[in-house]
Amino acid sequence: MTQDDVLFGYRLQLFALAGQTTVTQACRTFGVHRSTYYAWKAQVDRQELEMLRPRERRRPVMPNQLSPVIEQRIVAFSLGHPGLGLKRISAQLARPQWGGLLVSPNGVYKALRRHGLNTRAKRLALVAGYRAPYEPPREVAPEPHVDTHHPGELVGIDCFYVGRLHGTKGPVWQITAIDTYSSFAWADLVVAPVQGPTIEQTSALAQRVAAELQAAGWRLERMLSDNGGEFGRREFARRLPDGVIHSQIRAGRPQSNGHVERLHRTILEECWRPAFARFMQVRFAGLRRELASHLTYYNHQRADTGRKTAGRCPADLVYGARKMEPR
Repeated sequence: MTQDDVLFGYRLQLFALAGQTTVTQACRTFGVHRSTYYAWKAQVDRQELEMLRPRERRRPVMPNQLSPVIEQRIVAFSLGHPGLGLKRISAQLARPQWGGLLVSPNGVYKALRRHGLNTRAKRLALVAGYRAPYEPPREVAPEPHVDTHHPGELVGIDCFYVGRLHGTKGPVWQITAIDTYSSFAWADLVVAPVQGPTIEQTSALAQRVAAELQAAGWRLERMLSDNGGEFGRREFARRLPDGVIHSQIRAGRPQSNGHVERLHRTILEECWRPAFARFMQVRFAGLRRELASHLTYYNHQRADTGRKTAGRCPADLVYGARKMEPR
């Protein structure tokens, strides 16, 4: 029984009591004004008691509400990128390649809420085809900042466990590096031994970072990592290019390397979760292609809302001009 059925039965009792006693007594008993009763009675006399059933009303359209065309584009973009948050969706839609739609994060939220897609869990659930578990809200903690002045001054590097995949001989790890000034990212998937990635695998990515920065006109000055065995102080530092300083954070304080930790979360939300939701069977080669495609998008197309980037792409700060973007 719905709320409309309860209200319909309440009105029927009003008319039944009015037929047994008086209209004044029935209206006083049910708390209904007599003018309302006579307005209903005029409708009942014309079209019988079924007119007492509450009518379905459409949701009002506010004068400043987004047009249906823009709202459909917001929903389509959100389902195409279910891992993005409201602020990120607003920043991406404002870019010329998406039509330059100037919609605030609050406007994006209201448009998605009307379609029941106002959280990442709901969007990912719709893509994956299952009911996502409830995620309780979390309080936003203050974010400490690392001050750098140019690309290559400080690059953080870390490893992220992806899991075991069909067809691989060991666990799959993601080795990630990020420039703390421009947020330019590098990452690679490797099949590592049981104990984790080796120094050869982590140093290979570090050397690639130094080479790409040098090709862009910058020099890698310092590499920051944790105290894991894959970043052994002497062996890892020996494999770095000449002049590069290797620093390690204090044990038990991963927030000291917060740039790369936040990048791990970004890749997890915007790349891995949508990929695992779409793929019927996850393969190592497919995940490597997905990661390479996402990094190209992250570095050259994605609007970054950090303090230094301020809505620009990381490649804008590293290459200095769009014409130097790799083809």
